[in-house]
Amino acid sequence: MIGSTEFERAFSLLSEKLTRWLQGLILLLPNLLIALLILVATYFVARLVRRLMLRVLPRISPSVTLTNLIATTVHAGVLLIGIFFMLEVLSLDKTVTSLLAGVGIVGLALGFAFQDIAANFISGIIIAVQRPFMVGDLIQTDTFFGTIESINLRTLNLRQVTGELVRVPNRKVFEAPVINFTVTTQRRVDVECRVPYDAGLEQVRSVVENCMQDFPNRLANMPLEVMFTEFGPSAVNFTLRFWIPYRRDVDYVGAKSEAILRIKRALDQAGIPIPFPIQTLNIAPNTAPGSPLAGRLRPD
Repeated sequence: MIGSTEFERAFSLLSEKLTRWLQGLILLLPNLLIALLILVATYFVARLVRRLMLRVLPRISPSVTLTNLIATTVHAGVLLIGIFFMLEVLSLDKTVTSLLAGVGIVGLALGFAFQDIAANFISGIIIAVQRPFMVGDLIQTDTFFGTIESINLRTLNLRQVTGELVRVPNRKVFEAPVINFTVTTQRRVDVECRVPYDAGLEQVRSVVENCMQDFPNRLANMPLEVMFTEFGPSAVNFTLRFWIPYRRDVDYVGAKSEAILRIKRALDQAGIPIPFPIQTLNIAPNTAPGSPLAGRLRPD
């Protein structure tokens, strides 16, 4: 009897609880329907807003990366607002508060754990806004030199002149000095050479300047200079400096190669040699063949 009474009591309590849950569910059905409608409407509104942003933003900013970032951020924001309204309709506002607090703590922990990734991300946003360089520009940053193939929110893809593709973190590009060779559209070429001490320096200058007069693609409005720079160990050093239009690295390399060919040919025709490095060694005259100092050489 006792066991049967306890079973009937337990069954009665379970039945009452299920009945209350069912009554609560029936009372909650209108709110559930409204919350479902809010969620569906939010989804379609978020998609519509994202498409609208993708159409309008390219007219304001030419950066595809920045456009996608803003459109994605707005899309996520609209979805979050809709979810918050849905939870409010379901009387789960305390749950929203708990979720926000949890997200804040998790975000702080992730910020410390992935601070390098966050720094690259923020640097990518700043680069996309300021646009110090664009895709196709020839730049030099840190130890890398090449053409920009793409700019992402985390890395900059740089195709070096030797063919390698380098993914440079945006933070390093943002913090390091960057030389953009595409902006100026012109570049100075420096060619170093040497002549012997017995050569007439005025004649050398005249010969080098004359061989460069009809140089192809040389900017005539920029100076052509032959500057003697140093008394070397076995020769007088000089530097030829001239300017060329610059679009690609081959422009600079080709101009420098052509200038070396012209200088060498002009100096040979003028009878002016380009000396080899020479080192003079003196042998002390008082060192006899059997002396301990014999055979020792002293550089001059």
